[in-house]
Amino acid sequence: MKSAVVDKIASVAQHNDLTEKCRLSPDIPCEEGVLVAVRVLNNKSRYNQLELTSGRMATVNQGDVVVGALGHRKALRGYSGHLPEQLQPGDTIQLLNVGGVLGICDSANPDVGPPFDCEVLGTVLSFPYLGERIGVPARSGSASLEHDAPFDTQGVPVIALAGTCMDSGKTAAACAIVGRLRHLGFNVAACKATGVSLRRDVLAMEDAGASDTMIFSDFGIVTTTASNGPALTRALLHGLAQKRPDAIVLELGDGLLGAYGVEAILEDEAIRKALTIVVLCANDPVSAWGGARILREQFNIEPAVVSGPATDNDVGIQQIDERMSLPAVNALANGVKLGDMIAGLLKKEAA
Repeated sequence: MKSAVVDKIASVAQHNDLTEKCRLSPDIPCEEGVLVAVRVLNNKSRYNQLELTSGRMATVNQGDVVVGALGHRKALRGYSGHLPEQLQPGDTIQLLNVGGVLGICDSANPDVGPPFDCEVLGTVLSFPYLGERIGVPARSGSASLEHDAPFDTQGVPVIALAGTCMDSGKTAAACAIVGRLRHLGFNVAACKATGVSLRRDVLAMEDAGASDTMIFSDFGIVTTTASNGPALTRALLHGLAQKRPDAIVLELGDGLLGAYGVEAILEDEAIRKALTIVVLCANDPVSAWGGARILREQFNIEPAVVSGPATDNDVGIQQIDERMSLPAVNALANGVKLGDMIAGLLKKEAA
């Protein structure tokens, strides 16, 4: 066991009471969620920031000692990488996302350039036994995921946002809905059920006025998959519903055809029954058409409205109306209209 002075603690370690002085072990369990300390080996001019536990974004520099969590990622517009099978101090791994996920990079999108290479320093230790100097590997999350836990939304309506891809406008639409509903007198909770550890989106929903927020990484899951996505969604909705908000906004990160478990979530009958309204976010009219078809034919879900970049101007809005018989509202330009539409649907559902 040795000590290390840490420059930056990534948000994936949010629920650990870490300070700039950490105790490290050379024994590294290669398991998703285990916190490790690394030294950054290179500089980058693109995709070069880290989300800290405070929610602030900090620029990462060569030589920084960073605490992140072991995991994997499969991103269309970022880095794809896997969990290493074994590690020891001195090995090199990569920083796979802004939230602090560390693994072996398999491929990179040209828009973000090569990833940060990092020298492994050791496993970050926590000391859970009062009065004893027995360290155990620190892990992300504040609770364990129970796959068979009870699921009851207690009649609280759920507004789900599903997208055709990452960066399809889901968070912007979620924030517009949260903000408008709050102004209309609703108490709104919000959560994000799929993706790779990054608190930015739920923090944005908090800023928009969400009274309570949760994210999958609260359960120690670094990256969601088809195997854990449904259980995570049930746990998030169940947990938020216990506080009896007037509505819950649920963001399904990534896309309908992504690798993070959205399909598995929508295939879960209990979850589908809990969804009151589904908003489809799409990058263009063709993806809007395909997304609507997937929702309708594969999951028997009728989207209530389309938002996202596909609705950036009247051309896309008209195409969506003509080809899919769906209303389309841009969350950035007409957030109030989108929120009013959702409020109207909630009142109609309650009547």
